[in-house]
Amino acid sequence: MSSSPVLSYSIPQRLIHWLMAGLILFNLLFAEAMEEVSEAFEDGQTPSADMIASANIHAYVGIAVLCLAIIRVILRFTHGAPEAPADEPPLGKIAAKVAHGAFYLLFFALPISGALAYYGGVGAAGGIHGGPMKLLMWILIVVHVVAVLVHQFVWKTTVAQRMTKG
Repeated sequence: MSSSPVLSYSIPQRLIHWLMAGLILFNLLFAEAMEEVSEAFEDGQTPSADMIASANIHAYVGIAVLCLAIIRVILRFTHGAPEAPADEPPLGKIAAKVAHGAFYLLFFALPISGALAYYGGVGAAGGIHGGPMKLLMWILIVVHVVAVLVHQFVWKTTVAQRMTKG
């Protein structure tokens, strides 16, 4: 990483951000197949081939998110990240650090817990994966979008441009 300040995210960082956003939203919105397969196994039934195929898509998307998260962390260390805007309130800076830290934790915890549940049969991992972790991801997404809108329209910062135009 260079010693000069980073003003925006690199093109690879922006591409991975938006690709991960799309994949994560896909998995959050289309998790029913995974839940149906889980319920079928719990009821002692054999899931249909269609249910398993749909559940596999969910799992493969989760694995893709995990791989992209690894690349994203590497890019963050090698390319850096812009500092918070100087005029952002101190509480906003703290909230952003906490939210981003929670995002990064979930980028790893969700796919790993999902894989443990689906491939390893660890029921507890599935419970926290589809319960509190999923809920926390939804909350973070809403807070993240609201924060970007506040930056754009209330504080008039360039935060949104850093992850769009660069």
